[in-house]
Amino acid sequence: MSNDVAIVGAGVSRFGKRDDVSYHELFSEAAHEAISGLENVSPDTFEGLWVSAAMPELTVEQAHVGNLGAQILGITPKIVSRVEMACSSGSSSIRNAWAAIKSGMIDTAIVVGVEKMNNNPAMANKGLLYVPDVTFEGIHGITAYSGFALAAKQHMEKYGTTREQLSSVAVKNHSNGAKNPKAQFHSMGEISLEKAMNARMVSEPLNLFDCSPLTDGAAAVVLTRGNKAKEFTDQPIWIKGAGQRVEPSIGVSNMSSITDWKAMRSAVNDAFSMANIKPSDIDVAETHDCFTIAEIIEYEMLGLAKKGEGGKFIEDGESSLSGSTPINTSGGLKAKGHPIGATGVAQIVEITEQLRGQSGDRQVRDAEIGVTHNLSGFATHHVVHVLST
Repeated sequence: MSNDVAIVGAGVSRFGKRDDVSYHELFSEAAHEAISGLENVSPDTFEGLWVSAAMPELTVEQAHVGNLGAQILGITPKIVSRVEMACSSGSSSIRNAWAAIKSGMIDTAIVVGVEKMNNNPAMANKGLLYVPDVTFEGIHGITAYSGFALAAKQHMEKYGTTREQLSSVAVKNHSNGAKNPKAQFHSMGEISLEKAMNARMVSEPLNLFDCSPLTDGAAAVVLTRGNKAKEFTDQPIWIKGAGQRVEPSIGVSNMSSITDWKAMRSAVNDAFSMANIKPSDIDVAETHDCFTIAEIIEYEMLGLAKKGEGGKFIEDGESSLSGSTPINTSGGLKAKGHPIGATGVAQIVEITEQLRGQSGDRQVRDAEIGVTHNLSGFATHHVVHVLST
């Protein structure tokens, strides 16, 4: 038990276009929620601080955000680190904090992911253009949109995945987002399949409703050593497995397949083996639906559907709230929002709340095992966590 790692606090800000708060205030919104419900907390509690932030230099003209986080929280931790791994920055931060606690370096840590992308959308988009191989791919016009569009076209041609199946992911996730008051598109409510299918084209075959938005948001998680968990809360959630793998590629050119993500499959196998679970044990999961095709492929990589049958999985309603394995109950990146540095942390917050039975209208019944999956680049880097009650 002493070598196990527990999540004892979790908080998330409201996602969206947050002109009402500064970068500092957005950080505080999530961190305060994560800490406020804990017992026996003082500034000395937090021996580690990880700040997950992908592009603050571009969007809010602020660097050195690890130290900034320490100033905002008023703490003097032994370890302070800022993590940048593009869209998987948040889950990488969680994994780093988990590893530091597992190793015995520290007992308790706080991880805060934060991004304010709508402060300067032009610079946020510029930052996203820096994610692929700028020298060899970016100059030819490859973007996240066109890269995942290539994956969608290939999956459709190879396996018969349909336009309706892609749009069904958006319909499901907007339905979940409508039940999440902190989701970026909460006020939009549910959308029809017809609306999702007929939206403006972005990068064929992906249209506007196939793509996640620019988002301002923050999320925070407090982790501690197992034998200390009950000092903070009577509802600890345990990190039972963690996996992280990368392709030997930053872009699409060096990937052996853009529809069969070997690095994700390896990360899943590592995490599931550590946690001693199989796909059928998953009660709920948050996956990286940056584009609708990504969620469909992720069903397959998680072992929930056979290769090429991810489209059928969504079509049959298996990933809905009432399905066999509810996916992206928060609304996902598609409807909850995708503040790059905060996304992976927010996924952990959602699963923590689900396992605690705190998810309101989107609560999955009797949820005991949850999984998070966070990726970056053209699905070249993946981090998977298994959580349990």
